Amino acid sequence: MDRIPILKLGGALIVTIQVDMQDRLAIALEEDLSAMIARTGARGVLIEISALEIVDSFIGRMLVSIAAVSRVLDAETVVAGMRPAVAITLVELGLELTGIRTALNVERGMAIIQSRIAEEGEGHGGDWDRDES
Repeated sequence: MDRIPILKLGGALIVTIQVDMQDRLAIALEEDLSAMIARTGARGVLIEISALEIVDSFIGRMLVSIAAVSRVLDAETVVAGMRPAVAITLVELGLELTGIRTALNVERGMAIIQSRIAEEGEGHGGDWDRDES
């Protein structure tokens, strides 16, 4: 089975979906992303979907599930590049992208993630790995 590549850039993971998402591929992406977040300690996940022309209810739910798993692993999910037709379909299906930030393009999506990383760095005095026991 094919896999969707996941790239690490600083404190973020970047996924560019260039193929129509089949159910098995979406499930594999969720598994791969969660493992990579845990392994790398990434603070953000950017999923670029501009190549997707259609998103069905299963794929929409998988995006929400990916965001939920990422949140539990302390990473924020941003979906970038959503086509207007995809946005309309998600609304018509009644799917709320709970826990997912959206951005018009990758540049804006990365700015959201970098802003979160910078805020957390300041809030922790730059010491993220500090043991507070």
